Amino acid sequence: DFGSTRAEGRKTMTDEMIVRHCAPTLAGIKTGSMFTCPCASRQMLTDELRQLNRRLVPRGLCVLPLRYLNRNALIYVFRPNALRRDLSDQAAALLQRHGYRNGPAERCICHLIGRFQAGGEFPHEVGLFLGYPPEDVRGFIDNRAAGHKMAGRWKVYGDEAAARKTFDRYKRCTQAYCLQWKKGTPIERLTVAG
Repeated sequence: DFGSTRAEGRKTMTDEMIVRHCAPTLAGIKTGSMFTCPCASRQMLTDELRQLNRRLVPRGLCVLPLRYLNRNALIYVFRPNALRRDLSDQAAALLQRHGYRNGPAERCICHLIGRFQAGGEFPHEVGLFLGYPPEDVRGFIDNRAAGHKMAGRWKVYGDEAAARKTFDRYKRCTQAYCLQWKKGTPIERLTVAG
């Protein structure tokens, strides 16, 4: 069964979860992905993340916890090089509106983690860290999630045709990666080096 984690033993986060939730990021066609996983122990999750990063960092990916809450962890899987590119120009101006200082992507990630851990209002600028178009992230924030042209992986305020193509591409990628995972392809082989 694809959804089973029994083969992984008592692990908190499985490779299968990452494939299911992060396939476009693994494929190198999306900057980042997020998902929630159960977290009985922060130490166990920290150990698993350390081992996972040893396997994926050489392929151009990083995996970080953004928040622990109610025995769950919000996990961020991303491509640092793509994030550096994405957080320039339009994205940088939007981040400044939310208290981010100009600087490297790593500093922005630290600020984002602080925003998640502080609680309060959800940091909707996280869309910029996931590769969403800045105009759509700005539209979502400015319109309080109302008045969008369409909804898919995110709410679209800008180029609807481009978003439809992207949503379809992500869906096809996820289906193909899940199929390859079922056939036994390890996550390292599914991760496009970049």
